[in-house]
Amino acid sequence: MPCPQPPGRGERLRLRRAAAVFTSLSALAAMSLVAGPAAATPTHAPCALARTDVHHSEGLDTWNSAYPRPARRLDALLLFLSFPDSGPRLAPATLAADHFPATSEFFSRASYGRFALRVHAHRSWTRMPRPSTAYKVQRDWNADRRSEYLRDAVAAADPAVDFGKYDIVYLIADPDAPGVDSDATKVVNFGRSLEADGTEIRRIVTVFEQHPPDRNVLAHETGHVFDLPDLYHRPAAGEPGDWDTHVGDWDVMGSQFGLAPDLFGWHKWKLGWLEPRQVICVTGARGASLHTLEPLSAPPGAGLGGSRLAVVRTDTTGAIAIEARAAVGNDRATCTEGVLVYRVGTETASGDGPVRVLDTHPDTEACWGESVYPALADAPLGVGEAFTVPGEGIRVEVADRTGSGAWTVKITRD
Repeated sequence: MPCPQPPGRGERLRLRRAAAVFTSLSALAAMSLVAGPAAATPTHAPCALARTDVHHSEGLDTWNSAYPRPARRLDALLLFLSFPDSGPRLAPATLAADHFPATSEFFSRASYGRFALRVHAHRSWTRMPRPSTAYKVQRDWNADRRSEYLRDAVAAADPAVDFGKYDIVYLIADPDAPGVDSDATKVVNFGRSLEADGTEIRRIVTVFEQHPPDRNVLAHETGHVFDLPDLYHRPAAGEPGDWDTHVGDWDVMGSQFGLAPDLFGWHKWKLGWLEPRQVICVTGARGASLHTLEPLSAPPGAGLGGSRLAVVRTDTTGAIAIEARAAVGNDRATCTEGVLVYRVGTETASGDGPVRVLDTHPDTEACWGESVYPALADAPLGVGEAFTVPGEGIRVEVADRTGSGAWTVKITRD
Protein backbone atom coordinates (compact mmCIF):
# COMPACT_ATOMS: atom_id res chain seq x y z
CA MET A 1 0.00 0.00 0.00
CA PRO A 2 1.39 3.45 -0.86
CA CYS A 3 -0.14 5.07 2.23
CA PRO A 4 -0.50 3.96 5.88
CA GLN A 5 -3.67 2.03 6.59
CA PRO A 6 -6.10 3.06 9.33
CA PRO A 7 -6.32 0.58 12.22
CA GLY A 8 -8.21 -2.56 11.25
CA ARG A 9 -8.35 -1.78 7.55
CA GLY A 10 -5.71 -4.33 6.56
CA GLU A 11 -7.92 -7.27 7.37
CA ARG A 12 -10.89 -5.70 5.53
CA LEU A 13 -8.67 -5.17 2.49
CA ARG A 14 -7.55 -8.80 2.55
CA LEU A 15 -11.12 -10.06 2.58
CA ARG A 16 -12.29 -7.57 -0.01
CA ARG A 17 -9.50 -8.48 -2.39
CA ALA A 18 -10.16 -12.19 -2.07
CA ALA A 19 -13.87 -12.03 -2.76
CA ALA A 20 -13.53 -10.95 -6.38
CA VAL A 21 -10.62 -13.08 -7.59
CA PHE A 22 -11.12 -15.15 -10.74
CA THR A 23 -10.10 -18.79 -10.90
CA SER A 24 -9.24 -20.81 -13.93
CA LEU A 25 -12.65 -22.46 -14.27
CA SER A 26 -14.63 -19.22 -14.18
CA ALA A 27 -12.27 -17.64 -16.70
CA LEU A 28 -12.67 -20.63 -19.01
CA ALA A 29 -16.43 -20.55 -18.64
CA ALA A 30 -16.52 -16.83 -19.31
CA MET A 31 -15.00 -17.40 -22.74
CA SER A 32 -17.95 -19.58 -23.67
CA LEU A 33 -20.58 -17.21 -22.31
CA VAL A 34 -19.68 -13.63 -23.07
CA ALA A 35 -20.33 -13.91 -26.78
CA GLY A 36 -23.83 -15.23 -26.20
CA PRO A 37 -26.81 -14.17 -28.27
CA ALA A 38 -28.26 -10.71 -27.87
CA ALA A 39 -31.63 -10.19 -26.28
CA ALA A 40 -34.39 -8.63 -28.35
CA THR A 41 -34.33 -5.28 -26.54
CA PRO A 42 -31.27 -3.37 -27.85
CA THR A 43 -30.48 0.19 -26.89
CA HIS A 44 -30.40 2.48 -29.92
CA ALA A 45 -29.18 5.71 -28.33
CA PRO A 46 -26.29 7.32 -30.29
CA CYS A 47 -23.95 7.04 -27.29
CA ALA A 48 -24.74 3.37 -26.56
CA LEU A 49 -21.47 1.53 -27.15
CA ALA A 50 -21.61 -1.89 -28.79
CA ARG A 51 -21.07 -5.01 -26.73
CA THR A 52 -17.83 -6.83 -27.51
CA ASP A 53 -16.58 -10.36 -26.86
CA VAL A 54 -14.50 -9.51 -23.78
CA HIS A 55 -15.59 -10.93 -20.45
CA HIS A 56 -18.48 -8.87 -19.00
CA SER A 57 -18.19 -6.25 -21.74
CA GLU A 58 -19.46 -2.80 -20.82
CA GLY A 59 -21.19 -2.50 -24.19
CA LEU A 60 -24.93 -2.04 -23.85
CA ASP A 61 -26.40 -1.87 -27.34
CA THR A 62 -27.63 -5.45 -26.79
CA TRP A 63 -28.09 -7.76 -23.82
CA ASN A 64 -26.10 -10.99 -23.48
CA SER A 65 -28.92 -13.48 -23.00
CA ALA A 66 -26.58 -15.97 -21.35
CA TYR A 67 -27.25 -13.90 -18.22
CA PRO A 68 -30.57 -13.13 -16.51
CA ARG A 69 -31.45 -9.45 -16.92
CA PRO A 70 -32.69 -7.91 -13.65
CA ALA A 71 -35.49 -5.90 -15.24
CA ARG A 72 -38.18 -7.98 -13.56
CA ARG A 73 -38.59 -10.15 -10.50
CA LEU A 74 -36.03 -12.95 -10.17
CA ASP A 75 -36.27 -15.82 -7.72
CA ALA A 76 -33.18 -16.88 -5.83
CA LEU A 77 -32.54 -20.07 -3.87
CA LEU A 78 -30.40 -20.09 -0.73
CA LEU A 79 -29.00 -23.53 0.12
CA PHE A 80 -27.05 -24.11 3.31
CA LEU A 81 -24.34 -26.76 3.21
CA SER A 82 -23.06 -28.70 6.21
CA PHE A 83 -20.28 -31.28 6.33
CA PRO A 84 -19.61 -34.59 8.12
CA ASP A 85 -16.57 -33.18 9.91
CA SER A 86 -18.39 -30.29 11.62
CA GLY A 87 -21.74 -29.80 13.32
CA PRO A 88 -23.25 -26.40 12.44
CA ARG A 89 -23.40 -23.91 15.29
CA LEU A 90 -25.70 -21.50 13.49
CA ALA A 91 -29.19 -21.97 12.09
CA PRO A 92 -29.81 -21.51 8.34
CA ALA A 93 -32.16 -18.64 9.20
CA THR A 94 -29.29 -16.82 10.92
CA LEU A 95 -27.05 -17.10 7.87
CA ALA A 96 -29.87 -16.06 5.57
CA ALA A 97 -30.34 -12.92 7.68
CA ASP A 98 -26.64 -12.11 7.18
CA HIS A 99 -27.38 -11.36 3.52
CA PHE A 100 -31.11 -10.78 3.19
CA PRO A 101 -33.10 -8.61 3.07
CA ALA A 102 -30.03 -6.32 2.82
CA THR A 103 -29.01 -7.56 -0.64
CA SER A 104 -32.56 -7.40 -2.02
CA GLU A 105 -32.95 -3.90 -0.61
CA PHE A 106 -29.68 -2.80 -2.20
CA PHE A 107 -30.96 -3.81 -5.65
CA SER A 108 -34.42 -2.41 -5.03
CA ARG A 109 -32.89 1.00 -4.29
CA ALA A 110 -30.36 0.77 -7.12
CA SER A 111 -33.08 -0.11 -9.66
CA TYR A 112 -35.57 2.49 -8.41
CA GLY A 113 -37.91 -0.39 -7.63
CA ARG A 114 -37.74 -1.80 -11.17
CA PHE A 115 -36.11 -5.05 -10.03
CA ALA A 116 -37.07 -7.37 -7.19
CA LEU A 117 -34.78 -10.13 -5.96
CA ARG A 118 -37.10 -12.56 -4.18
CA VAL A 119 -35.26 -15.00 -1.94
CA HIS A 120 -36.32 -18.51 -1.00
CA ALA A 121 -34.15 -19.80 1.83
CA HIS A 122 -34.09 -23.56 2.44
CA ARG A 123 -34.95 -24.06 6.08
CA SER A 124 -32.64 -26.97 6.83
CA TRP A 125 -29.01 -27.90 6.26
CA THR A 126 -28.07 -29.88 3.15
CA ARG A 127 -25.54 -32.50 4.16
CA MET A 128 -22.54 -32.80 1.87
CA PRO A 129 -21.18 -36.34 1.33
CA ARG A 130 -17.55 -35.48 2.09
CA PRO A 131 -15.73 -33.61 4.87
CA SER A 132 -15.21 -29.90 4.29
CA THR A 133 -11.45 -30.41 4.19
CA ALA A 134 -11.76 -32.88 1.30
CA TYR A 135 -12.68 -30.12 -1.15
CA LYS A 136 -9.55 -28.03 -0.49
CA VAL A 137 -11.56 -24.80 -0.61
CA GLN A 138 -9.31 -21.78 -1.16
CA ARG A 139 -9.02 -18.53 -3.08
CA ASP A 140 -7.31 -20.00 -6.15
CA TRP A 141 -9.38 -23.13 -6.02
CA ASN A 142 -8.40 -26.20 -8.01
CA ALA A 143 -10.98 -26.58 -10.79
CA ASP A 144 -11.49 -30.29 -10.26
CA ARG A 145 -12.00 -29.89 -6.51
CA ARG A 146 -14.44 -27.06 -7.08
CA SER A 147 -16.38 -29.05 -9.65
CA GLU A 148 -16.67 -31.92 -7.15
CA TYR A 149 -17.99 -29.52 -4.56
CA LEU A 150 -20.64 -28.08 -6.88
CA ARG A 151 -21.75 -31.45 -8.22
CA ASP A 152 -21.99 -32.87 -4.70
CA ALA A 153 -24.00 -29.86 -3.50
CA VAL A 154 -26.52 -29.99 -6.33
CA ALA A 155 -26.90 -33.76 -6.02
CA ALA A 156 -27.35 -33.59 -2.25
CA ALA A 157 -30.03 -30.90 -2.51
CA ASP A 158 -31.86 -32.24 -5.57
CA PRO A 159 -34.20 -34.67 -3.74
CA ALA A 160 -35.61 -31.81 -1.65
CA VAL A 161 -35.33 -28.86 -4.06
CA ASP A 162 -36.85 -28.11 -7.45
CA PHE A 163 -34.08 -26.13 -9.14
CA GLY A 164 -36.40 -25.35 -12.02
CA LYS A 165 -38.19 -22.76 -9.89
CA TYR A 166 -35.18 -20.47 -9.46
CA ASP A 167 -33.20 -17.99 -11.54
CA ILE A 168 -30.22 -17.75 -9.16
CA VAL A 169 -28.64 -20.29 -6.81
CA TYR A 170 -26.58 -19.32 -3.75
CA LEU A 171 -24.65 -22.06 -1.92
CA ILE A 172 -23.85 -20.92 1.62
CA ALA A 173 -21.34 -23.13 3.41
CA ASP A 174 -21.29 -23.63 7.18
CA PRO A 175 -18.84 -20.87 8.19
CA ASP A 176 -17.55 -22.90 11.13
CA ALA A 177 -16.53 -25.96 9.11
CA PRO A 178 -12.73 -26.38 9.23
CA GLY A 179 -12.30 -26.52 5.45
CA VAL A 180 -14.22 -23.32 4.70
CA ASP A 181 -12.17 -20.35 3.46
CA SER A 182 -13.87 -16.95 3.10
CA ASP A 183 -11.38 -16.04 0.36
CA ALA A 184 -13.20 -18.45 -1.98
CA THR A 185 -16.52 -16.55 -2.18
CA LYS A 186 -17.29 -15.94 -5.87
CA VAL A 187 -19.57 -16.65 -8.81
CA VAL A 188 -18.70 -19.81 -10.73
CA ASN A 189 -19.69 -19.88 -14.41
CA PHE A 190 -19.88 -23.25 -16.11
CA GLY A 191 -18.49 -23.97 -19.55
CA ARG A 192 -20.85 -26.95 -19.56
CA SER A 193 -24.03 -26.39 -17.57
CA LEU A 194 -25.06 -28.58 -14.66
CA GLU A 195 -28.52 -30.08 -15.00
CA ALA A 196 -31.08 -30.63 -12.26
CA ASP A 197 -34.85 -31.06 -12.47
CA GLY A 198 -34.71 -30.52 -16.21
CA THR A 199 -33.06 -27.14 -15.69
CA GLU A 200 -29.65 -25.99 -16.95
CA ILE A 201 -27.68 -24.29 -14.16
CA ARG A 202 -25.19 -21.95 -15.85
CA ARG A 203 -23.69 -20.37 -12.74
CA ILE A 204 -23.77 -20.65 -8.98
CA VAL A 205 -22.79 -18.15 -6.30
CA THR A 206 -20.54 -19.95 -3.83
CA VAL A 207 -20.55 -18.26 -0.43
CA PHE A 208 -17.93 -19.03 2.21
CA GLU A 209 -18.29 -15.90 4.32
CA GLN A 210 -17.74 -15.83 8.04
CA HIS A 211 -20.52 -14.73 10.40
CA PRO A 212 -21.20 -11.83 10.19
CA PRO A 213 -20.12 -11.46 6.53
CA ASP A 214 -18.39 -8.65 4.67
CA ARG A 215 -20.59 -5.66 3.88
CA ASN A 216 -22.29 -5.84 0.47
CA VAL A 217 -20.35 -8.97 -0.50
CA LEU A 218 -23.43 -10.66 -1.95
CA ALA A 219 -24.47 -7.52 -3.82
CA HIS A 220 -21.06 -7.58 -5.53
CA GLU A 221 -21.27 -11.26 -6.43
CA THR A 222 -24.86 -10.93 -7.60
CA GLY A 223 -23.73 -8.15 -9.92
CA HIS A 224 -21.64 -10.74 -11.76
CA VAL A 225 -24.76 -12.86 -12.21
CA PHE A 226 -26.12 -9.87 -14.17
CA ASP A 227 -23.03 -9.62 -16.42
CA LEU A 228 -21.36 -6.77 -14.54
CA PRO A 229 -17.54 -6.75 -14.44
CA ASP A 230 -15.07 -6.49 -11.61
CA LEU A 231 -13.89 -2.90 -11.42
CA TYR A 232 -10.99 -3.33 -9.03
CA HIS A 233 -7.32 -3.33 -10.02
CA ARG A 234 -5.68 -6.65 -9.24
CA PRO A 235 -1.92 -6.29 -8.87
CA ALA A 236 0.17 -9.07 -10.37
CA ALA A 237 1.46 -11.74 -8.01
CA GLY A 238 3.98 -10.18 -5.66
CA GLU A 239 3.33 -6.70 -7.04
CA PRO A 240 2.64 -4.00 -4.44
CA GLY A 241 -0.31 -1.73 -4.99
CA ASP A 242 -3.86 -0.89 -4.04
CA TRP A 243 -6.84 -2.77 -5.43
CA ASP A 244 -9.12 0.28 -5.52
CA THR A 245 -7.21 2.60 -7.85
CA HIS A 246 -9.70 2.33 -10.75
CA VAL A 247 -12.98 3.38 -9.14
CA GLY A 248 -12.40 3.79 -5.40
CA ASP A 249 -15.64 3.87 -3.40
CA TRP A 250 -17.92 4.59 -6.34
CA ASP A 251 -19.43 1.24 -7.37
CA VAL A 252 -19.99 -2.02 -5.49
CA MET A 253 -18.36 -3.88 -8.39
CA GLY A 254 -15.15 -2.15 -7.40
CA SER A 255 -15.37 -2.56 -3.64
CA GLN A 256 -18.00 -4.06 -1.41
CA PHE A 257 -16.71 -1.77 1.35
CA GLY A 258 -17.20 1.46 -0.61
CA LEU A 259 -18.82 4.48 1.01
CA ALA A 260 -20.82 5.15 -2.18
CA PRO A 261 -21.45 1.62 -3.50
CA ASP A 262 -24.42 2.31 -5.76
CA LEU A 263 -23.93 1.06 -9.30
CA PHE A 264 -22.65 3.55 -11.83
CA GLY A 265 -25.25 5.16 -14.05
CA TRP A 266 -23.68 3.30 -16.98
CA HIS A 267 -24.46 0.00 -15.24
CA LYS A 268 -28.00 1.09 -14.45
CA TRP A 269 -28.46 1.92 -18.12
CA LYS A 270 -27.03 -1.46 -19.11
CA LEU A 271 -29.36 -3.29 -16.73
CA GLY A 272 -32.43 -1.46 -17.98
CA TRP A 273 -33.06 0.67 -14.88
CA LEU A 274 -32.63 4.06 -16.58
CA GLU A 275 -35.19 5.10 -19.16
CA PRO A 276 -33.99 6.62 -22.45
CA ARG A 277 -35.14 10.07 -21.33
CA GLN A 278 -32.87 9.81 -18.27
CA VAL A 279 -29.71 9.43 -20.38
CA ILE A 280 -28.31 12.51 -22.14
CA CYS A 281 -26.25 11.72 -25.23
CA VAL A 282 -24.02 14.72 -25.87
CA THR A 283 -23.45 14.75 -29.60
CA GLY A 284 -21.82 17.15 -32.04
CA ALA A 285 -18.19 17.92 -32.73
CA ARG A 286 -17.90 21.28 -30.95
CA GLY A 287 -19.76 23.59 -28.61
CA ALA A 288 -21.19 23.79 -25.09
CA SER A 289 -24.47 22.59 -23.62
CA LEU A 290 -26.15 22.85 -20.22
CA HIS A 291 -27.73 19.83 -18.54
CA THR A 292 -29.42 19.11 -15.23
CA LEU A 293 -28.40 15.89 -13.52
CA GLU A 294 -30.36 14.57 -10.57
CA PRO A 295 -28.55 12.50 -7.91
CA LEU A 296 -28.05 8.99 -9.24
CA SER A 297 -29.05 7.30 -5.97
CA ALA A 298 -32.08 9.45 -5.22
CA PRO A 299 -35.38 7.56 -5.40
CA PRO A 300 -38.01 8.68 -7.90
CA GLY A 301 -40.65 11.06 -6.62
CA ALA A 302 -40.56 14.52 -5.09
CA GLY A 303 -40.15 15.93 -8.56
CA LEU A 304 -37.19 13.66 -9.33
CA GLY A 305 -37.45 11.68 -12.53
CA GLY A 306 -35.25 13.57 -14.92
CA SER A 307 -31.78 12.89 -16.29
CA ARG A 308 -29.35 10.80 -14.26
CA LEU A 309 -26.52 10.23 -16.71
CA ALA A 310 -24.76 12.21 -19.43
CA VAL A 311 -22.55 10.44 -21.96
CA VAL A 312 -20.02 11.78 -24.47
CA ARG A 313 -18.89 9.13 -26.90
CA THR A 314 -15.17 9.35 -27.68
CA ASP A 315 -14.85 6.57 -30.28
CA THR A 316 -16.46 3.26 -31.21
CA THR A 317 -15.42 1.54 -27.97
CA GLY A 318 -15.11 4.36 -25.45
CA ALA A 319 -17.10 7.08 -23.73
CA ILE A 320 -16.95 9.63 -20.94
CA ALA A 321 -19.81 9.29 -18.47
CA ILE A 322 -20.95 12.07 -16.12
CA GLU A 323 -23.31 11.65 -13.17
CA ALA A 324 -24.19 13.31 -9.86
CA ARG A 325 -23.57 11.50 -6.59
CA ALA A 326 -25.13 12.53 -3.28
CA ALA A 327 -25.59 11.15 0.24
CA VAL A 328 -28.88 9.38 -0.42
CA GLY A 329 -30.04 5.81 -1.06
CA ASN A 330 -27.20 3.33 -1.46
CA ASP A 331 -24.76 6.27 -1.35
CA ARG A 332 -26.02 7.61 1.97
CA ALA A 333 -22.64 7.02 3.66
CA THR A 334 -20.60 8.94 1.10
CA CYS A 335 -18.32 11.58 2.51
CA THR A 336 -18.29 13.76 -0.62
CA GLU A 337 -20.94 14.86 -3.10
CA GLY A 338 -20.78 16.29 -6.59
CA VAL A 339 -20.43 15.41 -10.25
CA LEU A 340 -18.44 12.28 -10.99
CA VAL A 341 -16.63 11.81 -14.32
CA TYR A 342 -15.39 8.44 -15.54
CA ARG A 343 -14.19 6.58 -18.62
CA VAL A 344 -15.92 3.49 -20.01
CA GLY A 345 -14.22 1.06 -22.39
CA THR A 346 -16.05 -1.84 -23.99
CA GLU A 347 -12.95 -3.72 -25.14
CA THR A 348 -11.47 -3.85 -21.65
CA ALA A 349 -12.30 -7.08 -19.83
CA SER A 350 -13.54 -7.53 -16.29
CA GLY A 351 -10.73 -6.95 -13.82
CA ASP A 352 -8.62 -4.93 -16.28
CA GLY A 353 -10.24 -1.53 -15.67
CA PRO A 354 -13.27 -1.26 -17.98
CA VAL A 355 -14.36 1.76 -15.92
CA ARG A 356 -11.95 4.34 -14.49
CA VAL A 357 -13.00 7.26 -12.35
CA LEU A 358 -11.19 10.47 -13.27
CA ASP A 359 -9.58 12.24 -10.35
CA THR A 360 -10.67 15.85 -10.75
CA HIS A 361 -8.67 16.80 -7.62
CA PRO A 362 -5.37 14.97 -8.17
CA ASP A 363 -3.50 16.91 -5.50
CA THR A 364 -5.85 16.13 -2.61
CA GLU A 365 -7.43 13.18 -0.83
CA ALA A 366 -10.42 12.77 1.45
CA CYS A 367 -12.11 10.57 4.02
CA TRP A 368 -9.07 8.94 5.58
CA GLY A 369 -10.07 6.07 7.86
CA GLU A 370 -13.34 5.59 5.95
CA SER A 371 -12.68 5.51 2.22
CA VAL A 372 -11.26 2.42 0.55
CA TYR A 373 -9.10 4.74 -1.59
CA PRO A 374 -8.86 8.33 -0.31
CA ALA A 375 -7.21 9.56 -3.52
CA LEU A 376 -10.53 9.12 -5.35
CA ALA A 377 -12.84 9.92 -2.46
CA ASP A 378 -12.86 13.58 -3.53
CA ALA A 379 -13.12 12.82 -7.26
CA PRO A 380 -16.51 14.55 -7.77
CA LEU A 381 -16.60 18.16 -8.93
CA GLY A 382 -18.32 20.74 -6.74
CA VAL A 383 -20.22 23.87 -7.75
CA GLY A 384 -17.93 26.32 -9.55
CA GLU A 385 -15.34 23.67 -10.41
CA ALA A 386 -14.35 22.43 -13.84
CA PHE A 387 -12.29 19.60 -15.29
CA THR A 388 -10.93 18.91 -18.77
CA VAL A 389 -10.69 15.23 -19.65
CA PRO A 390 -7.09 14.54 -20.74
CA GLY A 391 -6.71 13.79 -24.42
CA GLU A 392 -10.40 14.17 -25.27
CA GLY A 393 -11.12 17.90 -25.50
CA ILE A 394 -14.10 17.47 -23.18
CA ARG A 395 -14.62 19.99 -20.39
CA VAL A 396 -17.09 19.42 -17.54
CA GLU A 397 -18.10 22.39 -15.38
CA VAL A 398 -20.56 22.39 -12.47
CA ALA A 399 -22.44 25.65 -12.81
CA ASP A 400 -25.00 25.36 -10.03
CA ARG A 401 -26.97 23.15 -7.68
CA THR A 402 -30.73 23.53 -7.68
CA GLY A 403 -33.01 23.73 -4.68
CA SER A 404 -34.11 20.13 -5.23
CA GLY A 405 -30.49 18.92 -5.06
CA ALA A 406 -29.82 18.47 -8.78
CA TRP A 407 -26.65 19.74 -10.44
CA THR A 408 -26.46 22.03 -13.47
CA VAL A 409 -23.58 20.84 -15.61
CA LYS A 410 -21.96 22.53 -18.60
CA ILE A 411 -20.32 20.14 -21.05
CA THR A 412 -18.04 21.60 -23.71
CA ARG A 413 -16.46 19.82 -26.66
CA ASP A 414 -13.50 21.62 -28.24
